[in-house]
Amino acid sequence: MKSTRKILAALLLLAPVTARAQGAPVQTADPNLRGLKESDFPRLKQLEPNVYAYEELRPSDPGKFKTTVDMIVVTSGGVLVADGQGNLGATQKLVAQIKNLTPLPIKYVVVCSEHDDHTGGNAAFKAAFPDVVFVASPVSQKALAASATPPTEAVADKRTIRLGATDIEILNLGRAHTGGDLSVYVRGPKVLFMSEIYDHRLFPSLARGFPSEWLSTIKKNQAIDTKWVFGGHGFVDDPATMKNELAAFAAELTAVIAEGRRLHDAQVACRSAKDCDAVRAANWGPYDNWSERVTQAPGALVRVYQEIEDRLPK
Repeated sequence: MKSTRKILAALLLLAPVTARAQGAPVQTADPNLRGLKESDFPRLKQLEPNVYAYEELRPSDPGKFKTTVDMIVVTSGGVLVADGQGNLGATQKLVAQIKNLTPLPIKYVVVCSEHDDHTGGNAAFKAAFPDVVFVASPVSQKALAASATPPTEAVADKRTIRLGATDIEILNLGRAHTGGDLSVYVRGPKVLFMSEIYDHRLFPSLARGFPSEWLSTIKKNQAIDTKWVFGGHGFVDDPATMKNELAAFAAELTAVIAEGRRLHDAQVACRSAKDCDAVRAANWGPYDNWSERVTQAPGALVRVYQEIEDRLPK
């Protein structure tokens, strides 16, 4: 872990300062290209009174890194956290940040994404607050049943949790990145957290996702009356930018599906992520330089091919 942090630190020292000098952030998921350094993280951003986005670094493509993002909702009845971090140390830092915000306990942790980079440190929540309740979709609850912190409550459609005077909606709007994806909506201030349904300026990670259903799930989230919307990776900019970037992510996903269909129709082989002629034949256009394109494109094409051939899990 120390060697990884040293590599990240060295890369960040080379970061250009132009993004910050010009004011408006460059639209990229790469902290280096935003002129950020390791000491800038973790970052806590207040979106509305008592509603926060939390950004922490994690390794990404070889020699690069990205953020994992969580939502924190502080109420008079306790705290709800949507998603965690990928390891115990990172989640302990998240818990410490919350303790700086309020003396009240974390009552709920909503598992919006079951993947390790969002759940790997969940034991830190339990260690700090033994009575914390983990909530997930039925799919994610099953996937995490053997974990150290299995979800004990599941949301198949919609559930409203009332903490103090705050209503927080947990929404299961369809399959996307994991197949068990949840969104969390704080109704009063109109803040929507989409977890890995929305990855800001990242190439879509489809290796275990559901291409066309993912698009449908995004549209259902876009229909919600929001001021703020943000996701599980990338950065949290101003409200207008975040809505525009969600539309850009949907357009990217649409383009990836269309390119997969074009290559499938042309009978370009893609037998697996490690044996995919279609990757070399693909034309990603404006999305070629989006973060993680190199690592995510093979799995994305495999998954689009599986959808076309009706081989996705039901």
